[in-house]
Amino acid sequence: VNTVQIDGVVHEFSTVDGVVEDVTQIILNLKKVVLAIDSDDERSLEIDVQGPADVTAADLQAGADVEVLNPDLHIATVAAGKSLHMTVTAVKGRGYSSADENKQLRDEMPIGVLAVDSIYTPIERVNYHVENTRVGSRDDYDKLTFDIWTNGSIKPSDALSLGSKILAEHLNLFMDISPVA
Repeated sequence: VNTVQIDGVVHEFSTVDGVVEDVTQIILNLKKVVLAIDSDDERSLEIDVQGPADVTAADLQAGADVEVLNPDLHIATVAAGKSLHMTVTAVKGRGYSSADENKQLRDEMPIGVLAVDSIYTPIERVNYHVENTRVGSRDDYDKLTFDIWTNGSIKPSDALSLGSKILAEHLNLFMDISPVA
């Protein structure tokens, strides 16, 4: 998620009539939404809810090439007789992009469109351990085991493979320093 526009809101320190959470809390909740996007293009998602309602990530109306991986994530609570309409833009990315960086990527942002910090890191936690192992009659080998937890947008085995590829690319820079290698 890189921008959000909420009807009736001009800045992030506003409140929305009939919504329990303020805009800052809604933005913090939207930053936790995990999406799988099958396109390199920016995608627009909408939430249009009539109260009373508990708005979750499942309420994001997206195209066929966008999948919400944590649909139970709470975004906001709308009171009876009130409504909430917002447009969220999202793009596939890598690492982290601050709200300022997301704002600079756009030529001009209309009033009311709020840039959001984008957290693209799918890895939640990694653990490793090394243990002695035996191969044939030799028992002086080591076995390296990784435990990888992700947010569901990538399989742990794919994350390990991609991480290994990135590490190899970085180490190749050192091999080019000297012709001896």
